[in-house]
Amino acid sequence: MTVSRHLETLQKEKITHTQIVRYAGASGDFNPIHTVVPFAQEAGLGDVIAHGMMIMGFVGQAIEGWFPSGRLDNFTVRFKAMTRPGEKIMINGCVTDDAGDRLHCEASAANEAGEVKVEAKFTIRIQR
Repeated sequence: MTVSRHLETLQKEKITHTQIVRYAGASGDFNPIHTVVPFAQEAGLGDVIAHGMMIMGFVGQAIEGWFPSGRLDNFTVRFKAMTRPGEKIMINGCVTDDAGDRLHCEASAANEAGEVKVEAKFTIRIQR
């Protein structure tokens, strides 16, 4: 049955350069476009950019808050835009279809201006 039930928005604090560097250490992705301002500027980015996977992780954090742990069945994302220090990211989601034993859902991570950074589709196993 097609439904449209909105899920509670997850509001993240402003992205900081320190947070990006910490994520680089945790992920092992030390590409200098994420950590070295002069390198990112030379690459034409203006400033460092956050790892797309970090923003995807914010969507995962929201999913974990919306549904019981261990119920995620499928999770796909599409990266849409770069995220920069100083941006606040909000994750919004909705249930788009109730298939009986599964909920099909969508989510997006966007900044305060509404620029979408990540779009996600995911499926949740439910027990009735």
